[in-house]
Amino acid sequence: MADRDNEANRFTARAARYARVGANMGGVAARMAGARFFGGDARDASSAAALAQALGGLKGPIMKVAQLLATIPDLIPPEYAAELQKLQSEAPPMGAAFVKRRMQAELGPQWQGRFGFFDLNPSAAASLGQVHRATTKDGEKLACKLQYPDMQSAVEADLKQLEFVFALHRRMDPAIDTREIAKEIGERVREELDYEREARHASLYAAALSDVEDVHVPKVHPELSTRRLLSLQWLEGEKILQFTESPVEIRNRLAVAMFKAWWHPFSHAAVIHGDPHLGNYTVFSEGREARGINLLDYGCVRIFHPRFVGGVVDLYRGLQTDDRARVVHAYETWGFRSLSNELIDILNIWARFIYAPLLDDRVRTVADGVKPGEYGRRQAFEVHKALKEKGPVTVPREFVFMDRAAVGLGAVFLHLRAELNYHRLFEAEIERFSLDGLAQRQAAVLAASGLPIPA
Repeated sequence: MADRDNEANRFTARAARYARVGANMGGVAARMAGARFFGGDARDASSAAALAQALGGLKGPIMKVAQLLATIPDLIPPEYAAELQKLQSEAPPMGAAFVKRRMQAELGPQWQGRFGFFDLNPSAAASLGQVHRATTKDGEKLACKLQYPDMQSAVEADLKQLEFVFALHRRMDPAIDTREIAKEIGERVREELDYEREARHASLYAAALSDVEDVHVPKVHPELSTRRLLSLQWLEGEKILQFTESPVEIRNRLAVAMFKAWWHPFSHAAVIHGDPHLGNYTVFSEGREARGINLLDYGCVRIFHPRFVGGVVDLYRGLQTDDRARVVHAYETWGFRSLSNELIDILNIWARFIYAPLLDDRVRTVADGVKPGEYGRRQAFEVHKALKEKGPVTVPREFVFMDRAAVGLGAVFLHLRAELNYHRLFEAEIERFSLDGLAQRQAAVLAASGLPIPA
């Protein structure tokens, strides 16, 4: 294989992408600006539908970014979130001949001889790549994720359009300064292009969850992986939504597994899976009964400095004991700056919502009477309304995926109608918590996985 990377961030590929994305987005911007100039509401449902229509004809990273925006409460207006959540992130699959060329580019002309079997038809197609069933020479089942061509150029072009969207958002609705949010989203989406890094993330999670029996992590096959091809052990499972009508003990068991899959690596290694999308995990069974979850995708993983986890614990304890000084210390640890008493009270609206099930020592649902798609929307509206009067506030970049994971996980619990004592589950995860202990554990698992310690 040649050393030259023919799919690096190329100007010609970016230019073509700018033309497709920019034309669609420009029309939406003109519509929104016109509405505002003539006294209308640029946040109304018709403008939201126009944005969804503009993005609906585009595939690849821009779709991933759009859906990401829709899952972060109050980052965009509720009308926009509702429309963007309708979008499908699946791109048209690559045909068999194209797949052969892509595989040859990654593993060389004799690539098929390295597998026992390789299905040229994808089992799943998504925004950045598609998954193929395969087997090793020894017959072990594999899931091979193959990246679409020119994704690096497409990502860079789409992130430029994201900057445009955020700049428009700041001018029309300055309650939340989105600049740090844009940086964080850009960094995470770029990381998702690097399948070698994703392989290291999978190894990290295998270590972090090694003592959690009800969460399975696939084994990486590095000899069949490259920067744009990731071969993982195929984990048999069923979609979690197939269990929403199961007996409550099954639904609760799956919810506990989901809780551990997110909170255990966070509290013990300062990492979090930033994409609790329903397609990123399946349910495995033993003896024909659902026992736990398979965690499948490791592209969107956020590694924190241990002090960020310390801030999460401090905020929890501060709210628990009504210790305002500890609450403020937690916000400042996360990176919030120049907080007035009014801004602290506004942030506490959101904090008390996120932490409510963790602070309540009883068996309960995560939010009584709330639909999964509406989880967090009312509280986000309250925060946004207050910030328009007392803000703006700059949201620290580390907060973005933590917030997204918490809301996405809550929505899963609502789908399952789980009834658990979330307080005791959380207390078990932070029992004997110390920053020094966390830093030592994190350093060990990151070193073993070939990942750097965060600055």
